[in-house]
Amino acid sequence: MDLSNIKLVVTDMDGTLLNSKGKVSNKFFDLHEQMQKQDIHFVAASGRQFFSISEKLHAIKNEISIIAENGGFAKYKNNNLVFNALDENVIKNIIPVLREIKDTYIVLCGEKGAYIETENQDFITMFQEFYPEYFYLNDLQKVENDAFFKIALYHNKNSEKYIYPSIKHLEKDLQIQVSGEHWVDISHYNANKGTALKVLQNKLNITKDETMVFGDYNNDLEMLNLAYFSYAMENAHPNIKKAARFQTKSNDEEGVELVLQDLLLAKANKR
Repeated sequence: MDLSNIKLVVTDMDGTLLNSKGKVSNKFFDLHEQMQKQDIHFVAASGRQFFSISEKLHAIKNEISIIAENGGFAKYKNNNLVFNALDENVIKNIIPVLREIKDTYIVLCGEKGAYIETENQDFITMFQEFYPEYFYLNDLQKVENDAFFKIALYHNKNSEKYIYPSIKHLEKDLQIQVSGEHWVDISHYNANKGTALKVLQNKLNITKDETMVFGDYNNDLEMLNLAYFSYAMENAHPNIKKAARFQTKSNDEEGVELVLQDLLLAKANKR
């Protein structure tokens, strides 16, 4: 396959485009400018809140697509593309179950912002990195007047070991994603990054062979399957390394940027 045919580049954020300090490199913004000149559209896909992704990519936020909340919500440039909200009754019924999971923090992720019922300052300080727009309530079952894309659950040791087994039984009705070392997300059954990406591919009439995707964790699996040029980061979960066709260096070694340089070189050589 020829890199010069690529029209769509999709990256996860944490562990992929962002380094371990949560920063996007200046090199990426320079590469994005060059990508635009080559008519390559960029997509940021993350479990993060939309506000957080657009903040990290503020300089280019009006020129790109954003898949937020693990595919629950997506925008093409400034236009809504995907809106998969959870039923409010499902949320109200499930929250008491989630409260029983030991040492687990609950984040209700809405269109207007995120909602929490904990006052633990250590958690709040950490969580603000991912959810800059948030509200405190003493009971998440009483949240109203918002649309909710996701319930995010956090464990400070390991989400796959300490949270996932307690909610695995919900997978028949809901989308359950181990989205990071400390996070598990509960979403609408049809909500994942791959579903949102497929909507965008159809809108832009872009094929799998014209798509490049980078990921590092299990919530990236569906979108990796929608690209021939699927890349696992060196720091990726074993499931991602198994699913991806290619591998690049870690997020702290600018693995995404290295491949994008090759992509732009292939485009230049074809001219």
